[in-house]
Amino acid sequence: MRDETKCLHSGYTPKNSEPRVLPIVQSTTYVYDSAEEVASVFDEPTKSLIYSRFANPTVMAVEAKIAELEHGAAAMCASSGQAATLLSIINICSAGDSFISTSAIYGGTINLFSVTLKRFGIECVYVNQDADEDEINAAFKPNTKLVFGETLANPALKVLDIEKFARIAHSHNVPLIVDNTFATPVLCKPILFGADIVVHSISKYMDGHAAQVGGVIIDGGSFDWTKGDFPEITGPDPSYHGLIYSETYGKAAYIIKARMQLMRDFGVYPSAHSAFLWNLRLETLAVRMERYCENALKTAEYLLGSDYVEEVCYPGLESDKNYALAQKYLKGASGVITFVIKGGKENAVRFIDSLKLASNQVHVADIRTCVLHPASSTHRQSTDSQLEAAGINPGMIRLSVGLEHIGDIIADIEAAFKSL
Repeated sequence: MRDETKCLHSGYTPKNSEPRVLPIVQSTTYVYDSAEEVASVFDEPTKSLIYSRFANPTVMAVEAKIAELEHGAAAMCASSGQAATLLSIINICSAGDSFISTSAIYGGTINLFSVTLKRFGIECVYVNQDADEDEINAAFKPNTKLVFGETLANPALKVLDIEKFARIAHSHNVPLIVDNTFATPVLCKPILFGADIVVHSISKYMDGHAAQVGGVIIDGGSFDWTKGDFPEITGPDPSYHGLIYSETYGKAAYIIKARMQLMRDFGVYPSAHSAFLWNLRLETLAVRMERYCENALKTAEYLLGSDYVEEVCYPGLESDKNYALAQKYLKGASGVITFVIKGGKENAVRFIDSLKLASNQVHVADIRTCVLHPASSTHRQSTDSQLEAAGINPGMIRLSVGLEHIGDIIADIEAAFKSL
């Protein structure tokens, strides 16, 4: 058993003799030769596979692929992007700790940070990502454990100055966690710009077909945990007989702790079949991202010239205030556009209801064009001040441009405008 299985932190590497299509290991259980062998693996779970709540060979193949795409040391998949974000935070934050997040982030993440984590005694301090370094530095407290931001904010589409935030975080001996969902590793690799940990909602562009929910955490492997205050990584873990992750696992300490401790206890590991589907989608990700960016830029240019539109946010436009940062960090601005329609919420709703090709759904980054009104859906639980901080206007529409012919996409938008 041990001879056939890679360590959990190094991943599963297909060999030339294996099938061209990733095999589905549809099993919860792995057989051992003796009781002694089972006992030794429970003392040191990375020696071999234990149970598919921890790891599964099919999922591990996808983890290894995503880690390589992001230039990371190791990765761990989760059942959703929200689960990945949660685990990435609580892997180093406990009750009584705080962390810093940029305010322009996904509404579901705001709710997780401001409501749920608050109930467990973990405080989130929000900062404006456009603020200067002195102002951001002032938000740090003695109990601050990390900094969080999104490469491309959902839905404000602000571009994170990754190097600035990495520099600030590291000056306080804490890691920078970046949600790279909208950019994907095809358009941006945050670790190469100084980020320490990357998270994704695989459900978005990585899957791209609205077929399978999932998430992933990638450990960059470069952060020195011994320089900060991280006793759960640098101190003994009583649940594994005093094992010290930083000493035993080196560059993969963070992700191994997340797997051995949090995945063991929360059990939010994805199924083998889910990973099989993700692997198929990853094989076309680079091709799809190129088409998304191409279609979105043409659509944004059309919207920019429309009399029905008050404002267009798309970092691929030279007129966009985030254009310079997009040129620095991105190889394309993804397929998501936000724009403010004249007439406020009433016209926004009427416009959305008049679309025929684009579907109105609580999803984004699909091969099919879809549209949403953030203020009344994904950010419905946000307060007025949170909406303002996230850059969300009542008349804002989030348009996720798909892979259809650009002429059909624009014709659909034009017809919906005429209905106004």
